[in-house]
Amino acid sequence: MEFSKIATEMNTQIENGEQETVDIELDNGETVTCAIMIVLTVNDKDYIVLLPLDKNGQNNDGNVWFYEFIYNGEDEEPGLGYISDDAEYEAVAEAFNLYLDDVEFDELVELPEEGLDGEEE
Repeated sequence: MEFSKIATEMNTQIENGEQETVDIELDNGETVTCAIMIVLTVNDKDYIVLLPLDKNGQNNDGNVWFYEFIYNGEDEEPGLGYISDDAEYEAVAEAFNLYLDDVEFDELVELPEEGLDGEEE
């Protein structure tokens, strides 16, 4: 899976615990805290995958939200864009599913620290 430079930098921050949650204000005025799962790059655009949390910091239904991730430069907070195109949304969902498959595979298969020929890499 390919990631843009911005997605790679953001994912590094997520992995290092520097950026764990974001608050999203919904159209009805309600604010929902979401855990940031990953920033994906699909068709040269970045998208953020958010896990909405309840007031106890839990997510019991497993639903995730996809938004376009809009980088506004180092001096400004990134923005989020609503994905209104069904094909675009499906492409992001497919990329997320591929990411989950990769993560699951990596957890199931512990790769040796040495190369296939038995030599240290």
